[in-house]
Amino acid sequence: MRGLSGVVAAGTFVLTLVVIGTAIIAARREFPGPGGVSVTWHLTASVTAIAAQIFSDRHRGFAAFSGSMVVFLAAGLLLWSQWWS
Repeated sequence: MRGLSGVVAAGTFVLTLVVIGTAIIAARREFPGPGGVSVTWHLTASVTAIAAQIFSDRHRGFAAFSGSMVVFLAAGLLLWSQWWS
C-alpha cells in the first residue's frame, strides 16, 4: 500500500510542477493558462500528499495505512476538483 501511495504522491508532485510550468509559460506568452487558484490547489494537494507519504513511510500498521489513505484522498480530490469537473 505504501509503495502505491508513494507513486501517487510523486505523481501529484510532478503534476504540480507541470501546472506551475504551464502557468509561467502562459504568462510569458500572454496566453490564458492555469490561474492562481489552480496552482494553489496543486501546491496544497502536493504538500499534503508528500507529508502524508512521509508519515506513512515512518510508521507501521494502521498509522501507515491512514497516511496512505490521505495521499489517495488528496490526489483524488485534486483530480476531481481541478481536472474532471
